[in-house]
Amino acid sequence: MDQIQAMRIFVRVVEAGTFTRAADSLNLPKATVTKHVQALEERLRVKLLNRTTRRVTVTPDGAAYYDRTVRLLTDLDDIEASMTNARANPRGRLRIDVGTSVAQLLIIPHLAEFHARYPDIQVDLGVSDRTVDLIGDNVDCVIRGGELSDQSLVARRIGNLEFITVAAPAYLERKGTPTHPLEIEEKHASVIYFSPQSGRHYPLEFRRGDESIDITGPYQLSVNESNAYVTSIVAGLGIGQIISWQAQRYLDSGALVQLLPDWTQPLLPVYVVYPPNRHLSAKVRAFVDWAAELFQREDHLQRKA
Repeated sequence: MDQIQAMRIFVRVVEAGTFTRAADSLNLPKATVTKHVQALEERLRVKLLNRTTRRVTVTPDGAAYYDRTVRLLTDLDDIEASMTNARANPRGRLRIDVGTSVAQLLIIPHLAEFHARYPDIQVDLGVSDRTVDLIGDNVDCVIRGGELSDQSLVARRIGNLEFITVAAPAYLERKGTPTHPLEIEEKHASVIYFSPQSGRHYPLEFRRGDESIDITGPYQLSVNESNAYVTSIVAGLGIGQIISWQAQRYLDSGALVQLLPDWTQPLLPVYVVYPPNRHLSAKVRAFVDWAAELFQREDHLQRKA
């Protein structure tokens, strides 16, 4: 048995919570993962995991072994990185997850640049507005908007998103143009975004001086994916709020019209996030620095309150 490989597999099973998820993330057959963990337990002569039909949990011995194993593997990775040119030429498989709008408008159009700079990094790009479990899903890092709910994660702020209120000309021809946010609530239809994770509906937000107005309805449509949300507004289904940087091409083409420009919306902070208990490898550091550089180039993504 390759003891180092068995230790890495054991750590992945603990983090994933099931043998199946661990096997999928490691691209190994489930039987191989099970065999390595069983061999490790036989070698150590202790039970590391409690197995049920749905999930595995660590025993007290397993928890102690996991903590020491994570530290050992981190030190091993550090040693290998220091003895090779890994920092100068990072390589390997990089698992990242990005929201749909940022992926479509920024990350994917510039990935060729990233690959030209780091040709030995293989990117697995997850694209979703749903929050992922970095540890359980074995994701190296994510780019997400909004304040972090999990304070145990490491986050680097790389930008701010500015929102503006918009509608399609066809909608305004039917319903008229509002001159105050309260008119939207009284006379208009909104397109509302709701969280794919919690189902929470996010209001249209308006700020002007000391005035603050949040509008949640009436709405004829709510959407839980940001690109579909924009498409719904362009289709004339109602008034909504989208990122100013995202809206620009629609404003330039006349597909959308900005409304109530003297009312502002709170800026949404954007972070690149990674787990705290994982060695920040050269490939992850390369992506984090590149993403920060990419956001820094875009004035629309560096708005200040």
